[in-house]
Amino acid sequence: MSIKVPTSKSVAIIKRASKKSYALAFVIATTSLMTGLSMTSMTAQAAGLGDLFGNNNSAQSKFLPVDEAFQVSSSTKATAKGTRLSIAFDITPGHYVYKDQLTLSFPKGVSATPFTFSQSPVSINDPTFGQVPVFTQKSIVATTILTTNNGKGAKNAPVIIGWQGCAKAGLCYPPEKIKTTVNIAVPRK
Repeated sequence: MSIKVPTSKSVAIIKRASKKSYALAFVIATTSLMTGLSMTSMTAQAAGLGDLFGNNNSAQSKFLPVDEAFQVSSSTKATAKGTRLSIAFDITPGHYVYKDQLTLSFPKGVSATPFTFSQSPVSINDPTFGQVPVFTQKSIVATTILTTNNGKGAKNAPVIIGWQGCAKAGLCYPPEKIKTTVNIAVPRK
């Protein structure tokens, strides 16, 4: 019967392997712990957002979903100057729409006049944008005239309406975009 006695070289290898095993176990444990904490954090964030927007049926939501807080529609009408685009906002009490965040995007070769509004904005000191004009009224209509630069009409011109609103209780909704198409009339002389 023979017994192998480890040499100093093999003892060093065993000690390094042992240290590597501890290090590997530490990394696995830490990763598992961090993943668990991260998942807990994400679950808490998701639950928090659910509570904010009413995804939790057991509790009343503190904030309305954006499409309930703001009902937005658009309409067009051919005029002697081109096509009038009207954007109507029905704003739920306790909410407001930023005047300067109302934008239009359209193809090259299309122009728009500056917006006119059915109501005057009020100035507020917004925590994000500072002193800004906003619309707090129940109903507001923004109107512009669209024309083509070549003086001809255009069918189904893609238009993107951009806007942003907030709840006075402390939530600003992300910027919204509405895609539509517009037939642009030929201006009459």
